Amino acid sequence: MRYISVFAVPVFILLFVAAGLVKGVGVYDCFAEGAKEGVRSMLGIIAPLVGLMVAINMFRASGALELISSALSPVLSFIGLPTEVLPLALLRPVSGSASLALVTDIFQTVGPDSPSGRIASVMMGSTETTFYTVAVYFGSVGIKNTRHTLPSALTADLTAILLSSAAVRIFLS
Repeated sequence: MRYISVFAVPVFILLFVAAGLVKGVGVYDCFAEGAKEGVRSMLGIIAPLVGLMVAINMFRASGALELISSALSPVLSFIGLPTEVLPLALLRPVSGSASLALVTDIFQTVGPDSPSGRIASVMMGSTETTFYTVAVYFGSVGIKNTRHTLPSALTADLTAILLSSAAVRIFLS
């Protein structure tokens, strides 16, 4: 098994090069053109990503996250969502790395096998970094009007957040 993993990538590269040579395709020219297109895509994505990261850090550093968490905690306790996972529910649609940091903090604070740790785990697996995904994919192809994408994706995230709490209560209590 070890040898398969070591040789898999070089074998695939050789197969692609050989197939290109057999078909008479300029393999290096295609590679160079693809690399140029990749750099163009990367440059188109950088500005939205930098803006998104700055906004996330400002939101966390300002204390707004804690303020919103304390304001919403009575409502969320009524629906069974622990206050420890509320910051995760708020930041998950925005940033995967910030969400991962919050999950790690939840695990260290209350433990991974606690109800909050289990809900955080299910929430991480069932929600998406919606704003990041929209910024990257729509920004890379130059789409400015996202139409129904954001409302639909945020509705799906909200559903996943609420159902993660219910699923943990039903299946793991």
